[in-house]
Amino acid sequence: MILTLSCPDQPGIVARVSTLLFERGANILDAQQYDDEETGNFFMRVVFDPGPAGTEDWRAAFAPLAERYSMNWTLRPRDQRTRVMILASQTDHCLADLIWRWRQGELAMDITAIVSNHPSSTFPHTDLQGIAFHHLPVTAGAKAKQEAQVWRLIEETRTELVVLARYMQVLSDDLAGKLAGRCINIHHSFLPGFKGARPYHQAHARGVKVIGATAHYVTADLDEGPIIEQDVERISHRDRPKDLVRKGRDIERRVLARAVRWRLEDRVLLNGPKTVVFTD
Repeated sequence: MILTLSCPDQPGIVARVSTLLFERGANILDAQQYDDEETGNFFMRVVFDPGPAGTEDWRAAFAPLAERYSMNWTLRPRDQRTRVMILASQTDHCLADLIWRWRQGELAMDITAIVSNHPSSTFPHTDLQGIAFHHLPVTAGAKAKQEAQVWRLIEETRTELVVLARYMQVLSDDLAGKLAGRCINIHHSFLPGFKGARPYHQAHARGVKVIGATAHYVTADLDEGPIIEQDVERISHRDRPKDLVRKGRDIERRVLARAVRWRLEDRVLLNGPKTVVFTD
């Protein structure tokens, strides 16, 4: 089982949780906790062998403790896979990387669908075999209709997590609100310095020395949601725009993959406008 919780900090929380697990015959395999002194909030992730008791029995046993400490909490079997939908546009390096890692068993998820505002022929080098693909184009004046189709598909497939793998459409406030805490985006880390088209060319023109990528939860505030993971790479005057693009793609792939994996493993807890990430 994987237990995650957050609540106002006070003495005794770790002891109470540990005692409950011990008294019910569980064996703790991994435990991490964090006390945010700035906000006064406490965060914890515990992986444990539950013994013969089932998930619902454990939830019923933990509920009174959670209520006592006003916890936001989740509890699920370690082998329970997350249902994930991936949205992508013309650039497919992140999409292809997620699919490859999924096929290799690195990402414990079930892909419910790939959704794109471009046809599948846009991705000739990405193996979509065996994955449901939905072409939902965005036309002038009809974005709300397209988003309604996306949301209906999310509900019909019981999708739990949405990943924007270089999906070059800004979600409306309505859809972003519906997906709060369960939609991850990836973008270059030049924002807000180099907005709009050809950001790597803009960065090259300004002579930047570091490029990077950011994975974050989507909110109504464009590209300002709680950050999950970031990475950077130094560049030099010898790097041309095409080199920045190539290196940027590599960073975006690995940053998004780490963020998705940590989310699938219940390692990411929201902390207001930030996140607490219990890395492995």
